[in-house]
Amino acid sequence: MSTNYFFALAGNIGVGKTTWTTLLSEKFGWRPYYEKVAENPYLPYFYQDMQRWSFHSQIFFLTQRFKAHQEIQATTMTCIQDRTIFEDAEIFAKNLFDREAITKIDYENYRDLYEAIQNSLRFPDLIIYLRASIWTLISRIRKRGRDYEKQIDKEYLAQLNKSYEDWIARYSENHRVLIVETDDFDIEQDQSRLKEIVNKIGSYETQMQLFPNIDQV
Repeated sequence: MSTNYFFALAGNIGVGKTTWTTLLSEKFGWRPYYEKVAENPYLPYFYQDMQRWSFHSQIFFLTQRFKAHQEIQATTMTCIQDRTIFEDAEIFAKNLFDREAITKIDYENYRDLYEAIQNSLRFPDLIIYLRASIWTLISRIRKRGRDYEKQIDKEYLAQLNKSYEDWIARYSENHRVLIVETDDFDIEQDQSRLKEIVNKIGSYETQMQLFPNIDQV
């Protein structure tokens, strides 16, 4: 059995993936891979005009995620990733196409590229799916105070939440998923709940074969 495990945090905008990535990497000594949000030069423009900048922004994220994925596959260390390449394509790009915020031609080109890349990818040993309601997400987005995120509307977040639920249901049919409900969970205050979940996640590193596909927290 492989000892360089690959864990990933999945979830909607504002759910807390980066905080969890930092916490778990520090707790277990895993190598963290963060989403390059601040480095995306298109993102501020994207929230102002999705139709104009959606393809550019998605290609940037796909490229950066693929580069990180290649590093993860090459290292001998256990790694944890803040959002997966699968979410880029199966949730965000698809949602933009459904909203008619990306053209059919651009979406088909994007999917062709993604599917070619996907054939070379190692799937995470465990995806930790952080789930939250729309109002929890809005509250957390406002709290972190990124100017360009002020324009995110609840309808957009609701569509993403639905896409996440559909995707995680399909993904968990063949891959391990740990679902964490975060609405009433303050990661910085509820230490007993945090310890319970952290211990559960940590047990995957030494007992991967002993767990079922899904554990509901």
